Amino acid sequence: MSTDAVLRELLVRQLDHWLPGALHRSRRATLALAYGGTDAGGADDALRVVAEFADRLRGRRLTVLVLADGSADLPARLGPVEATLPADVAVHVVPGHPDRLPVALKAAGAAGAPLLTVVDGGEPTPAVLAAAATGRPAELLLVTDAGRSLRPALTDAGFPLVTEVELVPADDSPARLLAFGTGSDRSLEAVKDAFWAVDEYAGVRYRDPADPAGRLLAISLDPEPGPLRRELLAELARSGPRTVTELRRFTVTSTVYRAVDANRALTSLLGSGAVTRVPEHGRLGGDVVISPAPGAGSPV
Repeated sequence: MSTDAVLRELLVRQLDHWLPGALHRSRRATLALAYGGTDAGGADDALRVVAEFADRLRGRRLTVLVLADGSADLPARLGPVEATLPADVAVHVVPGHPDRLPVALKAAGAAGAPLLTVVDGGEPTPAVLAAAATGRPAELLLVTDAGRSLRPALTDAGFPLVTEVELVPADDSPARLLAFGTGSDRSLEAVKDAFWAVDEYAGVRYRDPADPAGRLLAISLDPEPGPLRRELLAELARSGPRTVTELRRFTVTSTVYRAVDANRALTSLLGSGAVTRVPEHGRLGGDVVISPAPGAGSPV
């Protein structure tokens, strides 16, 4: 399975989470798919997910924008899937590069209602990021070349919660960066769950852009906790003692891991003597305070 296939699976999983909430929250919503390449890979899968929610679309209006360069054959390709959609769904195929997204979203009247934007390829300019943030609420799934963090740019654009991960193929083809911006804790948790639920035999591994060592992580429902243990120790060294709740929050918002992974990593750190806890015994609840153990080395 290629990196593109992993990204399509992640898109499908996130749409499964986003669509019910968007349709419940508002009578109108917009899904914008913008592609820097010519094949618009994933647009077909996205429309199939939309078709599965036909019963929830009654009385609602969903606009689907598909923006792609060199997309002359795209309407014909999407036609069979589009024919299965209810009349409440309007699909607009727009030729052009993702940098035309601000104009397309304005023409679609996307501002002020739920908006999920997917940008695959191209340079994420401030104008594109700002346009993607005009939804209420707004969420952005962004794919671009690896090698830098987009967290500051997404935060500045108006996405208070950001996570990102590099997808590294086993065949040495170029890695790609996936970034997700939202204002919803639940959406952030959902995309983290999707990260670790995709096909573990896809021939793709993850790399956390925030990890200075650039360690590669195998995709697994129970990911290897070593890198997270080190990141938690580094956070404790920076900030001093933290509660379990604070460390779980740090894990979700600042690493590629989930809150449940923080509990596993903390249990391992306590077992190795790398950290201490107050109170010393009992359940590892949210109010338990974790501190680095004096003189403890880094865990393996």
